[in-house]
Amino acid sequence: MRIRVLGPLNADVNGVSVVPSAGKPRQVLSLLALYPGQIMPVPTLMEEIWGANPPVSALTTLQTYILQLRRRLGTAMGPEAPHTAKDVLATRHGGYVLQIPADSTDVHAYERKVREGQAAFEAGDDESAADTLREALALWQGPALVDVRCGPALSIEVLRLEESRLVTVERRIDADLRLGRHCEISAELRDLTARHPHHEGLHSQAMVALYRSGRQAAALDLYRKLRVRLIEELGVEPSPQMQRMHQAMLSVDPALDLATGPRRGSTFDLYAA
Repeated sequence: MRIRVLGPLNADVNGVSVVPSAGKPRQVLSLLALYPGQIMPVPTLMEEIWGANPPVSALTTLQTYILQLRRRLGTAMGPEAPHTAKDVLATRHGGYVLQIPADSTDVHAYERKVREGQAAFEAGDDESAADTLREALALWQGPALVDVRCGPALSIEVLRLEESRLVTVERRIDADLRLGRHCEISAELRDLTARHPHHEGLHSQAMVALYRSGRQAAALDLYRKLRVRLIEELGVEPSPQMQRMHQAMLSVDPALDLATGPRRGSTFDLYAA
């Protein structure tokens, strides 16, 4: 069984889709898929589907959804399968569990590659870090669970995954900058800063990429625009490290150069206290 949640929900057995068309069973499958091999408590599933006020019939209806999922599994598995649908989607005390290997889901493959890429980054192996983090990000096919209505539990999971995705993008860009790829990633950073207009980490990376590409004026203008937005929209000044980076660019600090700059930290932390 293979399940993908980093984009539209997709789950298949032997190439046959087991994703239900109805919204609530899709929520159940999505939540179970995020925690393969772990018991998902009935109260959590009920809250995901109905919120804080489930109907009196909630437990019976949930059992119906589980039965529907098992039927789809059984049909896809076929009569010759060594296990039954009840073995794959098993009932446990207090809940249900999807008995599949963790790497059957794209989210677990993604998180494993992120850990490997982060370890390489911290070890100073920038080439491996950039490649591995690119592989992790390539597993995404759009916003997480983009075609699933998300209740309280799934909304938290989607937010966590999207934040992880952005952090992974930042770390991969850090590795690219340490490899001297500032010209190659400038266009990507222009798009990212437009999508995240208050994100100082991305702006610091874009500033460094522009500066190292011989575009000091553009880097300083990017800081100016960020500062105006932060003051006008949030009522705050840029962080001290952003201000120090700005001053460093004004004074042409050698620490900003690729040849002399730090090789182990993130771009945003170049001027951390």
